[in-house]
Parts: sequence; C-alpha cells; structure tokens
Amino acid sequence: MTPNADALSSAAQTETISPQEERAQRLADMRVKWRYLILAVVVLVLDQWTKWMIESHLSRHASMEIIPQLLNFTHVRNTGVAFGFFASYGNATGTLVLTLLGLAALIFVGYYFWLVPRNDRPLLVALALVIGGAIGNLIDRIMQGGVTDFIDFYRGTYHWHTFNIADTAISIGIGLMILGTFRRTDENAEAVESKPTPTPS
Repeated sequence: MTPNADALSSAAQTETISPQEERAQRLADMRVKWRYLILAVVVLVLDQWTKWMIESHLSRHASMEIIPQLLNFTHVRNTGVAFGFFASYGNATGTLVLTLLGLAALIFVGYYFWLVPRNDRPLLVALALVIGGAIGNLIDRIMQGGVTDFIDFYRGTYHWHTFNIADTAISIGIGLMILGTFRRTDENAEAVESKPTPTPS
C-alpha cells in the first residue's frame, strides 16, 4: 500500500465514530437545543397571554390609545397570514388552507432546527423565535379560525397593518436568519481571499 493510501485509510479510521459516540453526541445536541426552545416557550406564553388580555378587556374593533400619535391597541381578527396578507375573510376553505400551510411551515422549521449545529447560536435563536411565533398564531387559527391582532402603529392617518407578539417574533427571527446568511457569505468570501495562493514549483 502506498504512503498516500495509508494516510487516507488512517484518516478514514480517525473520522469514523462508534454508534455509542454518535448517540452521545446526539444527546448532547438535544440538551443544548432544548435550552433554545425555552425562548420559543416564552414567546408562545407572552403571545397567548397578551391576546387573552386584549380579548378580555377590549371589544372587537375597539381601540385604546397607548402612545399618542404613535401606538394604539386595536382589537381585530386577522384571517390571513402575518400583517393581514392573504386574508380568507372567514372562508372555511381558505382558513383550512392557511392552517395547513402554517402547520407545514412549522414542521419544516422544527426539522431544520434539529439539523442546525448546536454551536450556531444566532441561527438557533432565530429559529426558536420563529417556532414560538408560528405555534402562537397556529393555535389561534385552529381554535378560532383567525388570529387576534392588536399592535397598531400609526402616524397621522396612516396605520401600519395591525400585528401581535407572534408576528413580531417571526419577523425578528427571519431578519436574524437573513443577517446570518449575509454574515456567513462575507466570512466565506474573506476566507477565500485570505487563503494563500499556491506558488508554482
């Protein structure tokens, strides 16, 4: 066997891990990632609690001024996705489709969460925010056929689409994922630029 073949064989043996080691590594990954899911639970509890408070103390379409000329709490029911897009307007079929799409998206994000390396903290935080927000809105859609929104930012006569805590968490999570993608792209580009150019022999 040639020296190169010996080196490749040795490297392959070094990279091979036993089933016990692989199982221990998976358990370690799960222990770390469960901590990030605490953030998802916090988002879910805060989202459901604030919606319950609005539903209990503010009638539908009623508004409460919080910060003059900037922020109201306005109780509305959103039958679409975040920020009122693709509203089903109470149509049962449309609501079912949006519910199934939301469930499929949640399953995909959850699966992706478990694939992410445990040392990629920014991405795990981003996915935990998305998971917590997605579950919060999905619960509303299943239980009530629509999502309770109440955060109403406005300036003069212009009002931004009313939203809730879950929408906020999802938006922040997606934003962090996009920033992370740009950051990794920049790091890869810097690594390629800093890689020494082989000199001809």
